[in-house]
Amino acid sequence: MPLSLPGPRSKEAYRKALALFPGGVNSPVRAFKGVGGEPFFVARGEGCRVFDVDGNAFIDYVGSWGPLLLGHADGRVVRAVEAAARKGLTFGAPTEAETALGEAIRRVMPSMERMRFVSSGTEAAMAAIRLARGATKRDLVLKFEGCYHGHSDALLVKAGSGLATFGAPSSAGVPADFARWTAVLPYNDLAACEALFAGRGREIACVILEPVAANMGVVLPAEGFLQGLRRLCNAAGALLVFDEVITGFRAGPGGAQGLLGVRPDLSILGKIVGGGMPIGAYGGRADLMALVSPEGPVYQAGTLSGNPLSVAAGLATLEILEATKPWDDLERKGARLEAALADGARAAGVPLAIARSGSLLGFFFSAKPPRNFTEVLASDAARYSKFFHACLDRGVYFAPSAFEAAFISTAHGEVVLERTAKAVGEAFREI
Repeated sequence: MPLSLPGPRSKEAYRKALALFPGGVNSPVRAFKGVGGEPFFVARGEGCRVFDVDGNAFIDYVGSWGPLLLGHADGRVVRAVEAAARKGLTFGAPTEAETALGEAIRRVMPSMERMRFVSSGTEAAMAAIRLARGATKRDLVLKFEGCYHGHSDALLVKAGSGLATFGAPSSAGVPADFARWTAVLPYNDLAACEALFAGRGREIACVILEPVAANMGVVLPAEGFLQGLRRLCNAAGALLVFDEVITGFRAGPGGAQGLLGVRPDLSILGKIVGGGMPIGAYGGRADLMALVSPEGPVYQAGTLSGNPLSVAAGLATLEILEATKPWDDLERKGARLEAALADGARAAGVPLAIARSGSLLGFFFSAKPPRNFTEVLASDAARYSKFFHACLDRGVYFAPSAFEAAFISTAHGEVVLERTAKAVGEAFREI
């Protein structure tokens, strides 16, 4: 029997939260504005499920928006955090564990020759942009419509994800003078990039993008797109920056850059690097990182950078991934979810386009997979909202936005995938 959502305790929790927080939440997409209705409030997570305060269980394909590659509350990660917490929550001083985590990252992502830990992906992107500008002594940054790199002012220009949910191409409160130093082009449009470089190549400090776009749903890079950007940056003396906050260690052990064979100058990491705890990192070529304070003139600092609890969770996660090498199994599970969605939509006569990279999956109510943000916005978001609620009523939790990805963890077993297939088939027929 379909659930009746949200339950009474979630309704009361939301009422109280509205009095304290804008929209009743501490990050916009959680408010369900993109799909309608009110959010449920989570009490706990276990494996591939979350449980709300009313006792309802949901198969979770949000996974805290990507970091939980091992699922919720993995015992090995929890024990590592508990052990670290007993030694102290924060020191504001270096620890050996930070070095161990850095070495683990560099082993599988060799482009990260040196790095700096920060507290979030937003902070990492902001610092990487500053470093690129300091290294090149140029100001212009090229980003792509629908790629989200955090909420720093200069990057909130036609960003995706939550901004797309609210139909806003940028944010109020961002000075126009900041935005004018950010050029924005359609994702996958190499010809437009070539034209910009032909006219302003010597002004461009860096090109920043998600190598597999995952903040406007999932949009795969067109053949030759990343290679073309690498070539343009080399010719103009600009830096290529990959935002792998979502794809890092999910697309494969070396991130999307390892999978796709394109080496950036700088990379931005987060999510899985902290195993579910707040963390970010930026890094790349050793000569560039030597420009970061205290070695060089590019200033960046943070009291909680390299926080011991986040480092412990991240190190435990990466050590588990190194030991178990789950990517082939995650690929199989991703293919299983893709097939369930495709089969359910086909049987119900519903047009559906799916884009997937391993355990990262996006689906759109459109005839073909979008290649850029404009095509993403042309998909049927209203139908997605109906599908979202039909699935949620059946205990399957996809992202509360048509412009987000689905995430699979090692905890999603065959029985769970079968239950998901049954639920999505019923949901397609309902809508």
